[in-house]
Amino acid sequence: MKHVLTVAGSDSCGGAGIQADLKTFSALGTYGMSAVTAVTAQNTTGVLMVQEMPADLVAAQINCLFDDITVDAVKIGMVSSSEIIATVAGCLAAKGARHIVADPVMVSKSGHQLLQPAACATLIELLLPLADVVTPNIPEAEVLINGSINTLADMKQAAREIYRLGPKHVVIKGGHLAGEAVDVLYDGRQVELFAGPRLATRHTHGTGCTFAAAIAAYLARGFTVKEAVRAAKAYVTTAIAHGLPLGRGHGPTHHFYALYKQAGVLPE
Repeated sequence: MKHVLTVAGSDSCGGAGIQADLKTFSALGTYGMSAVTAVTAQNTTGVLMVQEMPADLVAAQINCLFDDITVDAVKIGMVSSSEIIATVAGCLAAKGARHIVADPVMVSKSGHQLLQPAACATLIELLLPLADVVTPNIPEAEVLINGSINTLADMKQAAREIYRLGPKHVVIKGGHLAGEAVDVLYDGRQVELFAGPRLATRHTHGTGCTFAAAIAAYLARGFTVKEAVRAAKAYVTTAIAHGLPLGRGHGPTHHFYALYKQAGVLPE
């Protein structure tokens, strides 16, 4: 079994962040580990409070795992400050981490700022060049390129611009555009499109975290980036299609639906 590390924030309602990542790792046949960068108080209606972890504690979590266990892939989620970003980047570089998938979490679905504005430049400078894959949604990609994205052609151009910031592969998620949900993958040479149905549901909490975590799990298992993105797209589409109607807001995706179906045990 391959071992995958998530470096991200904790979501108290369990739909996003390290909780979503660990569920995804388990669902896809890998062993999940975590380094918590922040603790959030949130439910399906929004984020109420955020407490960032001390940088030395974040470093200790990462270093102790690499010192003891083989880490086959790393997923990076919420890293809200320049100090945390520099700490994470420094630890991963020093440990020779591989198969790094960076999801540049900036704003929660409810609109809560999760990346300090001053930290965006640090993320671009230190974290993106370490990433094998970076997975911004359209609003995040617009911040990274300092421009607007309104069409599929804009997404392709934005992927090229983000690639020049240093990551080996760029996946821009198309969920914020109308029509089919088309994701754009760029590897520095060619563009690949991954289309999926647009599902009529509000239960999409944690989809970005889940998608990036799935890519990391598949990379750990030996998939190529293109294969990992395709498989992650299929996995998250199924999870969204069977999202859980919890709470009064955006419920989480169903990380274990396929396994429950295969086992013949589906909750009501």
